[in-house]
Amino acid sequence: MKIFIDTANVAEIRDGVSIGIVDGVTTNPSLIAKEKRPFRPLVEEICSIVPGDVSLEVVATDFEGMVKEGEELSKIAKNVVVKCPLTKDGLRAVRHLSGKGIRVNQTLCFSATQALLSAKAGATYISPFLGRLDDISHVGMDLVRDIVEIYRNYGFTTQVLAASIRSPLHVVDAAKAGAHVATMPFAVLEQLMKHPLTDIGLKKFLDDWAKAGVKL
Repeated sequence: MKIFIDTANVAEIRDGVSIGIVDGVTTNPSLIAKEKRPFRPLVEEICSIVPGDVSLEVVATDFEGMVKEGEELSKIAKNVVVKCPLTKDGLRAVRHLSGKGIRVNQTLCFSATQALLSAKAGATYISPFLGRLDDISHVGMDLVRDIVEIYRNYGFTTQVLAASIRSPLHVVDAAKAGAHVATMPFAVLEQLMKHPLTDIGLKKFLDDWAKAGVKL
């Protein structure tokens, strides 16, 4: 499973990429606005750091606007994937953009039927939002399982990108469900690396080494 971080913070992105485990980045208008930097220089810097795909989202809601913005975003860098919302016009935009060779991540997916239509429209990624479904007492991970099963049944090449991830358990469950990608806040990525027994074990090893007075 690929690991993306859901952020527009350059420091977080540099840190994640330096570890060697971050495959890509997803952004959205809220994350971009949080950085309080001019849009174009910010996303150009992000694209130059990230080894894989960077999702940049349109803000238009009509078909013509999404296509225009999507075409412009795709010119920023070769690793840009255009994000379009899962609406009727969004589906039309996916069909149009993908037909021109522009890769699209269809975002704000909350049902298997939406995901089916997105795959038929030619999306490169589909982004089911797990945490937001959990928030309204639905099991978000069930949606990932349904989408993975449907795509396998029909050989769709659209990749399932588990989004709105809130915890390490979400990441584990997404991997078990067969999601191709999980995108998460940097704080969750850091949680994946930590375990108290690792810290305890390392401390004991170092204490014993120090007591022995030996050197490498």
